[in-house]
Amino acid sequence: MSSTVIPSGELGQQAEESNYLNVKHTIASWLLTGDHKRIALLYLVSTSFFFFLGSIAAGLIRYELTSPAGVVLESETYNKVFSSHGILMVFTFLVVAIPAIFGNFLVPLMIGARDLAFPRLNLASWYMYMTGGTLILAGMIFGGVDTGWTFYTPYSSMYSNGQVTMVIIGIFIAGFSTITTGINFVVTIHKMRAPGMTWFRLPLFIWAMYATSLMMILATPVVAITLLLVVYERTFKLPVFSPELGGDPVLFQHLFWFYSHPAVYIMILPAFAIVSELIANFSRKRIFGYHFVAFSSLAIAGLGFLVWGHHMFVSSQSMYESIVFSLISYLVAVPSAIKIFNWMATMYKGNIRLQSPMIYAIAFLMIFTVGGLTGLFLGAAGTDIHLTATYFVVAHFHYVMVGGTMLAFLGGLHYWWPKITGRMFSDGIAKVNAVIVFVGFNLTFFPQFIVGWLGMPRRYHYYYFAPEFQAYHIMSTLGATVLGLGFILPAFYLTMSLFTGPKAGPNPWGAHGLEWETSSPPPTSNFTETPIVMDEVYDFDPVSDHAKDLKDIEERNRRRSEEGYCGSEDDN
Repeated sequence: MSSTVIPSGELGQQAEESNYLNVKHTIASWLLTGDHKRIALLYLVSTSFFFFLGSIAAGLIRYELTSPAGVVLESETYNKVFSSHGILMVFTFLVVAIPAIFGNFLVPLMIGARDLAFPRLNLASWYMYMTGGTLILAGMIFGGVDTGWTFYTPYSSMYSNGQVTMVIIGIFIAGFSTITTGINFVVTIHKMRAPGMTWFRLPLFIWAMYATSLMMILATPVVAITLLLVVYERTFKLPVFSPELGGDPVLFQHLFWFYSHPAVYIMILPAFAIVSELIANFSRKRIFGYHFVAFSSLAIAGLGFLVWGHHMFVSSQSMYESIVFSLISYLVAVPSAIKIFNWMATMYKGNIRLQSPMIYAIAFLMIFTVGGLTGLFLGAAGTDIHLTATYFVVAHFHYVMVGGTMLAFLGGLHYWWPKITGRMFSDGIAKVNAVIVFVGFNLTFFPQFIVGWLGMPRRYHYYYFAPEFQAYHIMSTLGATVLGLGFILPAFYLTMSLFTGPKAGPNPWGAHGLEWETSSPPPTSNFTETPIVMDEVYDFDPVSDHAKDLKDIEERNRRRSEEGYCGSEDDN
C-alpha cells in the first residue's frame, strides 16, 4: 500500500481520464446511479441543503435571544423555530452526514472493493432519506412543530397543534435509510475486502464506520417504533404514553433515550474515524496503540446502549438506577479517553504537517475534550440535577455534536476533496477558515456554559426575570455570526476550486491507504485491477517521507528553472 507523491509541476501534464464524474453527464445517470461515489455526492448536496435550513433556524434563535423580552418572534413561533433547528440538524444532518457521504465514498475504496455490497439498496437509501427529509420540511412549512427534537409525551401525543404526525413519519422513513446504509457497510466490510486486507490491516476509519453501522442497525428500529406509537396515540388515542389514557410518559423517555444516546455516538464515532486518518497521515506515523483505538470504537458502541438513564435523573427513576447509570456513564468515557491520549501520543515526535485538514483535527481534539469533560458533570446525578434543562446542557451537546462532528466533517471534506473532485483548493484560505470556525464556535457556546451554570433554562423565549444573562447571549450571538461565516466560506472556495484549482494527483497529501492508490477522481470501477494488500496500515517511515518531500521540492524547482518559471516567495 505504498503511496506516490506527484510533484506539483507535473499536475497540469496529466491527461484527463475517464472517471466516475465524467463517464455520463445526464441527470438520469445521477438519479439512477448505482455508483457509491456518485451516491455520496448526492448525499453531500442534500445534507448540505438541510444543514443550511437548520442554520437559518439557529440564526433566528440567536437573534431573538439578544433581548431579554425577545425581538421579532412570538413565543409559539420561537418554539417552532428551535424545534425545527434541532430536528433538521439531528435527523437530517448529524446522524446522516459522515456515514452517508464519507462512508459511502470511502468504505469500498479503503478496503479495495469495486462498490458496496448492495448498490441498488444504497441508491434506495438516498431516496428514502430524501422522502423523509421532504416530509419533515413540509411539516415545518405547513404548521410547524413545537415539541422540540425529543417529542416528549404527553405534549406531542395529546396537546400539540403542530404537524407532529407528518414530521414523525418523515423521521421514520429517514430512519430506514440509516438502517439500510448500516447493513450495506457491515456486509461490504465482512465480505468484500481485498486479498490481504485482514481485520488488523483495516484503516481505523473502517473500524469506526463498522461500529457506527452496528449501532444504526440495532438502535434505529427502537426510536422508529417509539415515534410510531406516538403517532398511534395521537391519531387513535391508544393508551401508550399519555397518563390521561392510562399510559406512562416515562416509558417514552426510556425508549427514546435508549436510541438517542447511541445516536450521540452514531454522530461522533464517524468523526473519530476521520480524525484517526487525519492525525496518522499528517503526523506521518502509525496510530499509537492501533488495536486499542480500533477496539475502543466497539467498546463505545457497546457501552452506548447502557447509559440512557443518565438523561432521566430528574424523572421517576429510582436513585439506585441513577447510581448504576452514572457509573456506566463514567465507564463510557474510558474508550473515548483512549482515543484522545493515543492521538496525542501519535503526534508526539511526529513529522507534523500543519495543513488545513490537520488544523481541523487539532481543533477537534481541543473542542471534543471540553465537551467530553463537561459531560462528566451531566453524568453525575449530584450535579446533573442542578444542570438539567439549562444552557449548560445546550453548550455540552453542541461542543460534542457540533464542535466535534462539524470540525471532523470539515477536516475530512478538505482532506478527501482532491480525491473526490480531482482538484486542489487554496490551503491558505482553508487554514484561515479553520481558525474562524474554531474562534466562532468557542465564542458561541462557551458563554452558554456560564449562563447555564448560573441557572438560565434552555428553550426559554424570554428571560426578563434575569436581565444579567443578556451579555452572555449577545456574546453568543456574536460568535454565531463568526461561526456562520466559517461555515459559508468553504462553500465558495471549494466550489471555486472545481473551476480554477490545479489538478490533484493520485496522492496529493503523500498519504497511506488504498484510496490513494487510484486516480483522482477515481474511475467508476475504483481500481483497474483488484489490489493485493501486503503492508500494515499506516506504515509510515518519517525519515524517508521527509527525504521524499525534499526530493520532490528539488525536482519541482529544477523543472521550473528549466522552464524559466518566475514564482513568488510563497513557493519556497
